[in-house]
Amino acid sequence: MADYATLLRDHVTLTCRSVDRIFLQAYVPKLQCVGGVCQFLYWQKGFGIPSWAAFGKIGDAYVAEVHRWAKNNEIPVRRFAKGENKEHIARPLIEAAEREGGDGRVVLIGIAQEKTPVWRSWKAKGQEHAAHPHMEWGRQMGFVNHFYFYLWDPEWGGAFWKTNAYAPWPVWIWLNGHTWAQRQCARAGIGYTALDNGFRDCADPAALQKICDRLGSGAVKSFFWRWQRRLPSPLTRADVRAGYVYELAFRQFEISDTRVFDRPAAGRSFFEQLIGDHLDIGRPESVSLIFDRRIIATTPGGWRTKVITKGVDPQISCYYKSSRIKQYFKEQRALRTETVICNTRDFGIGRRVTAENWKALRAVGDAANQRLCDAQATDARPAPDVATFTEVTRPSDNDGQHAPALRFGEPRVMAVLAAILGFTHLLAGFDNPTLVRLSPHCSISPTPAAKPPMTCVGSNARDSSCGYRDITATNSPHLADALPSCSPRPTDGSWRPALPPLTHAYPRNWFDEARWPWPGTNSTAR
Repeated sequence: MADYATLLRDHVTLTCRSVDRIFLQAYVPKLQCVGGVCQFLYWQKGFGIPSWAAFGKIGDAYVAEVHRWAKNNEIPVRRFAKGENKEHIARPLIEAAEREGGDGRVVLIGIAQEKTPVWRSWKAKGQEHAAHPHMEWGRQMGFVNHFYFYLWDPEWGGAFWKTNAYAPWPVWIWLNGHTWAQRQCARAGIGYTALDNGFRDCADPAALQKICDRLGSGAVKSFFWRWQRRLPSPLTRADVRAGYVYELAFRQFEISDTRVFDRPAAGRSFFEQLIGDHLDIGRPESVSLIFDRRIIATTPGGWRTKVITKGVDPQISCYYKSSRIKQYFKEQRALRTETVICNTRDFGIGRRVTAENWKALRAVGDAANQRLCDAQATDARPAPDVATFTEVTRPSDNDGQHAPALRFGEPRVMAVLAAILGFTHLLAGFDNPTLVRLSPHCSISPTPAAKPPMTCVGSNARDSSCGYRDITATNSPHLADALPSCSPRPTDGSWRPALPPLTHAYPRNWFDEARWPWPGTNSTAR
């Protein structure tokens, strides 16, 4: 099976880095504090006593306007039941509107009761019976009706606009960057095959990437104001002219890296193996490397790796504060890596939708995706190149020492190599009798005058006081890569020899002082 680096180098037919799903919230800055709320009701709306009842009248008028607008435009209105899949219901209507074309239209208005903070007022303590009581204000959670406007837009394709009739009248918007890129490709005449929420192939990959890079905050703001003029709103034109204008803020921002393979079966099989090899990706040290953020003891969030394999495509996720990065194999064709930023403050970036914040979030997501893919490619053990393989398997002379050829594939040689690689961390080296004890199946001669068989990998032999030869394994950085079948490999936090028969050759206490004395003891073996 090809390793990860080989798949990325030789079997990727399309690479696309783009903004994926975008979830925004629109808010009116002047209605976020008590003073602004009272000024709005008293000066702008003309209520003598600013109270929650005044907001109720504005909300009732807005609900009536929504139903009247839906009737005049022949838009179906549906009340969603608890747990009902809203997107599944609206998708056929959006697809029908896309086939019809035009300048965009609302295809469905859904009503669902959800929890949200709303402004409420109550009489101050001691003024319950006063003719003109002083009102105290605060935000409280309440279950209120929300209106879902499912629509099709010529620029963005399918989207939805959610709001409610209670002050401060927030608006939530859901958009998809991949759908926007598909619409732009269609307009530019660039042929492509769609993947679910992405691209499977494209006639001009370079032009596609330029389109994806062109998406910015201006396209989002254009969408908002285009539909804000068309949809019913509790704020009138006079309110907007008075300064009660919506601002956009990020609630969720996804940046994706999609790599489509020409061998989907091999890619899927490798990804499942990749999950098992990276179960520690959620540890703080790994998360710090992926997101390029410093993690200390007081950093909030849980450090965990989440693997989902039941009922869905295999998926692996790790978390940093409120954000996360996930990786999965999409539609058996493409490796999708996504960084999901749920709180821009996690990375020291502002929440308002501006060009500066957009570019900063995009840079964070692209860098995190690339670092994860690079780390996985580096961790994978590649096949040896021709030069390295030749260096290891043919005779060589290093510093005046002749090293015979390594008979690659011979059981005795491979077993000795597996044992040697287990001692590469020992600076003082090891002796021939120790290797004999650890490799009983290899029939290695324990004769002191005999040249140890591991000289074929470039060992250093020198006479010791007792006639034994101390051996230091080669420092070649390519040895472990060139001999993947005999290299020990970490799995689940432990080291496992590559050849199963050798696991029975190690005595239980082979590393104690009696068998492996440290410098300063009476033994001459090092």
